[in-house]
Amino acid sequence: MSINKDQVKGRVEEAKGRLKEIVGKVVGNKDLEAEGNIQKHDGAVQASVGDAKEHSAKKVKTP
Repeated sequence: MSINKDQVKGRVEEAKGRLKEIVGKVVGNKDLEAEGNIQKHDGAVQASVGDAKEHSAKKVKTP
């Protein structure tokens, strides 16, 4: 199984967003919490795009 750039970048952004969201909750900063939530979801979408690319690449290679 190989990993593409979208999968890696998406999961990194997802983790960074999750961290921002938690820090925002802890310090009571609703803006940071919301920014983290958005970043987390954007990262999840990018990772899903990477997963789809990987899946379709496997289908093309496999008869």
